[in-house]
Amino acid sequence: MTQLEEIVRLVDAVLGPARIGAYLHGSAVQGGLRPASDVDVLVVAAGSLDDTQRRALVDGLFPISGAAAGARPVELTVVVQDAIRPWRYPPTCDFLYGEWLREEFAAGALPRPGPEPGLALVVALALAGDRALAGPPPARVLDPVPRADLVRASLDGIAILLDDLTGGDTRNVVLTLARIWYTVVTGDVTSKDAAAAWALPRLPPEHRPVLEHARDLYLTRRYSEETWTDDLLAQVKPTVDALLAEIHRRSAPAS
Repeated sequence: MTQLEEIVRLVDAVLGPARIGAYLHGSAVQGGLRPASDVDVLVVAAGSLDDTQRRALVDGLFPISGAAAGARPVELTVVVQDAIRPWRYPPTCDFLYGEWLREEFAAGALPRPGPEPGLALVVALALAGDRALAGPPPARVLDPVPRADLVRASLDGIAILLDDLTGGDTRNVVLTLARIWYTVVTGDVTSKDAAAAWALPRLPPEHRPVLEHARDLYLTRRYSEETWTDDLLAQVKPTVDALLAEIHRRSAPAS
C-alpha cells in the first residue's frame, strides 16, 4: 500500500461518511516531489472533528509520516466545507498535522480549529492540481479563491515566515519570499523552484547567489544534506531584505 493510500484509508476510518473529499496539493501537483517535499493532502469534511477523531488522526499519522516511518513527511489539512464554501477570508482550518508539530502532539496536544490565511493557497493549489484521492473533483467541492485573497494570504504569512529564518530554515524562507513576490505580481501561485526562476533575473546580481543556492538545495537535497558557506550565509539577510523590498513595493496601494 502506498503512503497516499494509507492516508486516505486512515481518513476514511476516522471520518467515515463525513469525509467529502481528499485532494493532493503542493509539490506533488506542481512539477513533482522534491527530495525534501512533504506529501500534502487537503481533506474536506461535512463537520468539525471531535477530540476522539483528532486524536485518532494524529495517532494514525505518527507511524506513516516522516523519517521515523521511512517515508515522506505528511501535511494533512482538514477543512469543514461550510466554513470555506461560500469562500470567505480568512478561512478556518479545522485540523492541521505536520511533522514540525509532532513533539507537541506526542505530548498530548491536539490540532484545534482556527483562522489560517495560508489555507487560501492550499485551496487554490488543490483546485489547480485537480487530483482527487477520494471523492468528487475539487471544483465540485471548493470555491475558487479570488486573486486578492491569494495575495493577502501570502502577505499575511510573512511575519511567521521570517521567524523561521532565525530557526535555521533558510532555504524555505528565501524560496517562499520569492513565491510571495511572484504571487503579488501575477496573482497566481507556483512552485518554489519556478518562483525562484522567475525572480532571479528580476533581482540585482549581488542577491542572486543566495536564491540560486536555495533553489538548488530544494531541487537536489534533503534538509539533512543542506549546507551553506559562510559567504552565502553573510548574504542571506541582504537578499531577504531585497525580496521584502520588492514585495512591499509591488503590494503597496497606489497613491
